[in-house]
Amino acid sequence: MADESEEVNTAVDGEAKEQTDETPTSDENVDSPTQSVPEKPVSESSWSAPILSLARRATETISSGVSYAAAPRNSSLGSAPSTPSSEAENELNSQAKLLPVLPLKDPMAIERSNLLSMMKLSIKVLIQSSLNLGRTLDSDYPPLQQFFIVLEHCLKHGLKAKKSFIGPNKSIWGPLELVERLCPESVNIATSARDLPTIKTGLGRGRAWLHLALMQKKVADYMKALLDRKDLLSEFYELGALMMEEEGAVMGGLLVGLNVIDANLCIKGEDLDSQVGVIDFSLYLKDSTNSETTKNDTKMTAILDQKHYIEELNRHLSGTVTDLQAKMDSLEKTNSKLIEELTAATDRINSLQEEQEQLKKENETIMQSSQKKEEAALQDSQVELETYKQTRQGLDEMYNVVWNQFKEEKRIHQELERELELQVGLKTEMEVAMKLLEKDSHEKQDTLVALRLQLDQVKSLNLQMFHKVQNSEQEAAKKQAQAEQLEKKMNEMEKAMKNMEQRLKNSEQDRQKSDLSDRDMRVELEGKVSTLQNQLGDLDALRVGLENELRQEREQRQNLQRALQREQDNSAELRTQLQQLQGLHSELQDLKHEKQQLQQRCEQQEQALQEMGLHLSQSKLKMEDFKEVNKALKGHAWLKDDEATQCKQCQKEFSIARRKHHCRNCGDIYCSNCSSNELALPSYPRPVRVCDMCHSLLLQRSSSGSS
Repeated sequence: MADESEEVNTAVDGEAKEQTDETPTSDENVDSPTQSVPEKPVSESSWSAPILSLARRATETISSGVSYAAAPRNSSLGSAPSTPSSEAENELNSQAKLLPVLPLKDPMAIERSNLLSMMKLSIKVLIQSSLNLGRTLDSDYPPLQQFFIVLEHCLKHGLKAKKSFIGPNKSIWGPLELVERLCPESVNIATSARDLPTIKTGLGRGRAWLHLALMQKKVADYMKALLDRKDLLSEFYELGALMMEEEGAVMGGLLVGLNVIDANLCIKGEDLDSQVGVIDFSLYLKDSTNSETTKNDTKMTAILDQKHYIEELNRHLSGTVTDLQAKMDSLEKTNSKLIEELTAATDRINSLQEEQEQLKKENETIMQSSQKKEEAALQDSQVELETYKQTRQGLDEMYNVVWNQFKEEKRIHQELERELELQVGLKTEMEVAMKLLEKDSHEKQDTLVALRLQLDQVKSLNLQMFHKVQNSEQEAAKKQAQAEQLEKKMNEMEKAMKNMEQRLKNSEQDRQKSDLSDRDMRVELEGKVSTLQNQLGDLDALRVGLENELRQEREQRQNLQRALQREQDNSAELRTQLQQLQGLHSELQDLKHEKQQLQQRCEQQEQALQEMGLHLSQSKLKMEDFKEVNKALKGHAWLKDDEATQCKQCQKEFSIARRKHHCRNCGDIYCSNCSSNELALPSYPRPVRVCDMCHSLLLQRSSSGSS
């Protein structure tokens, strides 16, 4: 630590040095955050030279500060009367005359130099001890704890106090929060430090932030970004603070060396609010004769590393076993659920099959009744055609119209067949739509209920149509009887007309014979002619009435045709219902297919359970293999740097160009060529350096375990 000699005046004679070494330092004279070094007996004179020089210089600076502060007081009190206190001050002045007159030094600068020297010492000890230890550091490691304490004191130096209800409060959390604005990648650290439930003070949050930054290996980067913005730091620090001067930049450069260290710190369980930040100098003032204890410590650390490695292996294996057991339980639960769903699906399929059979029976009955009605209607139409053919020639036009209507009905029937073909095409589209509707079982039930209601409505409509057809048949029979009566009357009138014509002929003959003789008979005949003319007018009126009746019969015929069309529409609806029933049949087939898929799933899950059982047996075998490996690893130890002079594998001697490298698995020392491989070990969070022998052995074990 000879670099700090520039800040302390070393031009002091031997007697003054002895006096300053014998005088104990007190906390009242200098406001430094470090503890005074405890006095050691004479037998402990084997301290290291740099640490002794550091302690002597600290005492010299403290004593010189006291003497410098006392000198002006004595000069100002020279004219006062002599008292016991003035005599003591005169003695001090006489002793001070022996020292050379030096300019006054700022106490803030002394504190900065002391804190910087302690920072250098703590970082040096931390790096050396961590490299010798050769593993990740935890929060219980003493040099790491002392480093955080020294860094905290450096950050607190010259910090402005914030006024609060309790009193003035100094917290390093304020300047550390600025890093969140300067470095966006530090947002996660700041948010996690704020959100910790066990930390309630700003000091605790700042300590947590430093722990997290060290684990990220970004302490130097964050401090450099903070030290570059002195304008922002002036809000939190006074002039002359360590963070505002050149010592802060030096501290930022020293923190770069911490990137070599791997730390794994647990923050949740620690009480960072109430920790006491006192520097312990006993870590830096150790006797060199205790080399044997250090060797024993290294052996103990190696044994502890192996123990931690075995414990982590056991913990990992127990975690895998618990995970496998949880997976087994979840698979059993899913299997039971699938079995229940299968039973429910089979019950649903059976109920749907029963409903389908009932619908088929009802459909058959409806089809039979509709066929019977159609046959009866055809027979009635044939009978009516025969009756109309037997009527007079005056009704031929009406028959022709009826024939044309029949042709139109045939054409309509052909169009209906075409529509049926279109409906068959639509059927395929409906099947696709029904496949989409398979997902909604509740909607299927609603459709079944609606179909039942429609079937009931169809039944009621069929009954109504049956009654209407019966009524129409009765009316047709009545009209046929009336037409027969009219035909009889017409025949009688024709006979009467023929008789009248014969009588007229006879009368004309008689008239010709008796024109001259019988004029009286002519008058009578004229009267008879008038009566016959009246009868002819009555016959014309009867003819008009018959024509009106024929028109009414035509209208009734049209009504009957409309009723037939309605029945045909009903038959088309029944056909659509048949198509819907066919769609339900396809749904049943799909449900059967789903049932088969569920059965296949159950079989696959049973196979998976069997495979999980095989994996469990294999994991048990791996546990036994790991136990054997642990037994074999207990013989390995972490080899020291001084004990190895050449590579264990290639037997080449180490030099400046050929560096030493530890294998993190066996602990032996190899060169870089023989230890260039890296593997992930359970005791390390990331892949570490492994020798070629361990690399091949671990790969063989992993390949045998995977097979």
